Amino acid sequence: MTDSDSSDAGDRTTGKRLDVVALLDRYGIVIVIAVLGLLIYASQPDVFFTWRNITNILNQNSVHAILAIGMFMVILTAGIDLSVGSVLALSMMCLAVLSASMPWPVTLVIGPLVGSVAGFVNGVGITKLKMPHPFIMTLGMLFAARGLANIVSGGVPYSGLPDPVRFLGSARIPLGEWGGGMQSLPVVVVFVVALYIGFHIVFEHTVFGRRLYSIGGNPQAARVSGIDVDRHLIIVYTICGFMAGLAGLVMAGRTNSGFPNAGMGIELEAIAAVIIGGASFFGGRGTLIGVFGGVLVMGLINNGLNLNNVSVFYQQVLIGIIIVVAVSVDVFRRNVSTRK
Repeated sequence: MTDSDSSDAGDRTTGKRLDVVALLDRYGIVIVIAVLGLLIYASQPDVFFTWRNITNILNQNSVHAILAIGMFMVILTAGIDLSVGSVLALSMMCLAVLSASMPWPVTLVIGPLVGSVAGFVNGVGITKLKMPHPFIMTLGMLFAARGLANIVSGGVPYSGLPDPVRFLGSARIPLGEWGGGMQSLPVVVVFVVALYIGFHIVFEHTVFGRRLYSIGGNPQAARVSGIDVDRHLIIVYTICGFMAGLAGLVMAGRTNSGFPNAGMGIELEAIAAVIIGGASFFGGRGTLIGVFGGVLVMGLINNGLNLNNVSVFYQQVLIGIIIVVAVSVDVFRRNVSTRK
C-alpha cells in the first residue's frame, strides 16, 4: 500500500468518525428519549402514554429543569456550581420563615433574591479571589448555605404557606373532561416551558449568549477580543443562584413547606441533566433544548422504574452509566475535532 492509499484510508476513517459524531450531536438525545419511551411503553402500555402520567413526569421534574438552566450557563463557561442544592434549601427556608410575618408579595420574591445573592457571592469569589477552579468556591458555598438554612430554621421544617406562594408549585389549569376524566395541566409546566423558550432566545439570538459560548470555548481569546470575562462570569453565577432560589419557591409551593434538608444531592442531578443533554465539561458547547432532553431522560428513567416497581437505587446506577457514556462521547468528539 502506498503512502497515498494510507492517507486516503485514514481520511475515510476520520470522515466516518465525524459522521458518527455529527449524528450523535444532532439526534443522540432524541434517540435516547425514544428508546426509553418505547421500553417503558412496552412494559406499561396502559399507563405510560396517559395524560396523567405525562404531566406527572413534567411536574415532578420541574425543579430539576429550572436548576438545569442555571447549571447549563455555568458549564457553558467551563465552570461548575456545587452549591445549588444548598442555595435552594436556604432560599426555601427564608421564604417559609418569613411567610408567617411578611406580606405574600415579599415572600414570593425573597427566595429568588436570596439565591441571587448567594450566586453573586460565588461569582465574585471565583473572579476576584482568583480561585483555581469554581469547584472550590461553590463547594464552600454548599456548606455555608446548608448551614445557614439550618440556622434560619432552627433545624426544623416550616409548613402552612400562603396560597399565592403555593400557586406556582401546586396550582393546575383545568382543561376540561376528556380521556375518561377531568384533565388539567400544572402551572409550573407552563412556567418551565416559558423559561426554556426565553433562555433559548438569549443563548441563540443575543450578544450575551454568544459571548458565553466564546468564554467557554477560549476565555483568553474572549478577553483579547474585548469581552469582560469576569463580569460575565459574575452574571452567570448570579443567574444560577437565582434559578436555585426560583426552584426553592417551586418546591416550597409543591410541598406547602420549607425544610432545611431540601435539595440534598440535587446539584449532581442538575449536572447530570446538562451533561446527558450534550453540554461539554470543557465549555463552549451545548444547547438548552438538549438540556431539556437531559431532564426528560432522567425523568423517564425514574418514571419507568416507578411504574414497574423497581427500586429507586437502580435509577442512580443507570444515571451513572449514562453520564459516563455521555462524557465519553464528549471526549471522543473533542479528540476527533482536534485531529480534524
